Amino acid sequence: MSSLYCIGQDINWASFGIAIAIMVGVSLLMGVLILLISKFCQVKEDPRIGEIEKCLAGANCGACGFPGCAGFAKALVEGKASLSACGQTPTDKRIEISNILGVAVEGNAEPTIAVVACCGGNKCQDKYSYQGYGDCVSQNLLAGGRKACEVGCMGSGSCVDACPYNCIECYDGYAHVDPDLCRSCGLCIKTCPKRLIKRVPVSAKVYVACSTECRGKDVMTKCQAGCIACGKCERNCPSGAIHLVNNVPIIDYSKCVHCGKCLEGCPRHCIKYVHPQSEQPLAETESAK
Repeated sequence: MSSLYCIGQDINWASFGIAIAIMVGVSLLMGVLILLISKFCQVKEDPRIGEIEKCLAGANCGACGFPGCAGFAKALVEGKASLSACGQTPTDKRIEISNILGVAVEGNAEPTIAVVACCGGNKCQDKYSYQGYGDCVSQNLLAGGRKACEVGCMGSGSCVDACPYNCIECYDGYAHVDPDLCRSCGLCIKTCPKRLIKRVPVSAKVYVACSTECRGKDVMTKCQAGCIACGKCERNCPSGAIHLVNNVPIIDYSKCVHCGKCLEGCPRHCIKYVHPQSEQPLAETESAK
């Protein structure tokens, strides 16, 4: 105790108090400066960003190419993004966002779902036996993938891994989308190295499950299921909704009457039902409703 008492006697308490006062004063001054700087240097956020973010789906999937819905909303306000980049935003919210931005509604307002524009799979020849990590992106690095068809689905699941809604699975050698689970986020579209996954209107009944632009003879040497550009679907369509473009049938869904003539007449069966469980002809299905 006597030693502590001696140490206390050696301290200049007046100088100690001054030092403490200076430290407190400097701290208070720094705090005031920080508050002033944050007030005068604050970047005010456009209030439209928050309004638009509330209208978005809120999935934060990143399919639009921006960091979550907040980043996408900011990009929309700054004119750096297109609303069409988000496939999950419902029609009413797209209209609301367009009104907030003061622009016209972009593109087709009807919701969409994804389909895989290939049905070759095991019916398409392989040009080599791939050994290594099995996803499609990795395979594509080696001579454009193992399939003899340059745009053939490899069925190795890169899209399956990318899908946050578990709506894609691979069987028969190619990918299949469950239309009832698809939210049209677009992650699978961006992931597929062959760009085989497309969006179709949610009301679509059929789609073309082939993407090759090769002529029929070349297709037949590589794939037993590929479109041979025979044009039968185009000729059979009563509403003129199908046309061959670069040997690929393109469906104009605004003209399609869901009669099913294209599907029934396809000799290669590469026009498919969007809902695979559909069994009766589309014309009968529509008349039964």
